[in-house]
Amino acid sequence: MAVLVRVWDAPTRLFHWALSLCVVGLFVTSQVGGTAMDWHFRFGYGVLTLLLFRFVWGLSGGHWSRFSTFVVPPLLIWRYLQGQANPQDCVGHNPLGALSVVTMLALLSLQVASGLISDDEIAAAGPLVRFVSSTWVGNATFYHKEIGKFILLGLVALHLGAIAFYYFRKHDDLVTPMITGDKSVPIQAPSARDGRPERRRAGLIFLACAALVSSLVIGLNG
Repeated sequence: MAVLVRVWDAPTRLFHWALSLCVVGLFVTSQVGGTAMDWHFRFGYGVLTLLLFRFVWGLSGGHWSRFSTFVVPPLLIWRYLQGQANPQDCVGHNPLGALSVVTMLALLSLQVASGLISDDEIAAAGPLVRFVSSTWVGNATFYHKEIGKFILLGLVALHLGAIAFYYFRKHDDLVTPMITGDKSVPIQAPSARDGRPERRRAGLIFLACAALVSSLVIGLNG
């Protein structure tokens, strides 16, 4: 019999949807340009805050949100692709989904880092531009505008395609659990703690990350 398990705690779910909105905002403002670049930077600082939170929450959050439960070795990914994965390997992120998450977090971190030292030589310059050489600025700007953005767009498209594939071909709904937090699984599995203490702790962690980013931005911008 299927068992209903709290897989995604509320902080993880809020992180996911907030990050999605920020990524959409980043893309839209990058295409508009002009005064919209002020919002581009705000969305970028929002992504930086969310990433910092996720890295901390990946070490101390709900059971299935922790890196230790879903970052798997390549052999396990290969077994999953061959249809040989164990059911417990797919309660949270399946091995392929876990690879996608880690890749997305890494590429978003690189995109934010390159944005901090990018300069379009018109009106928008990252707050760390003055601390690095012109060569670094040029390379970072090229990557941020011409490479990183399109890699991320491709990864987002792949992510959406995978969701559709799992829903229509494998009859596995990946979206609803990220809304409700609960997932029906074929085995007994531990539920993520998702009570008021955990949510309060997550809120404090997020506020600390936001305060850190805000203080750095204010300090760098004078």
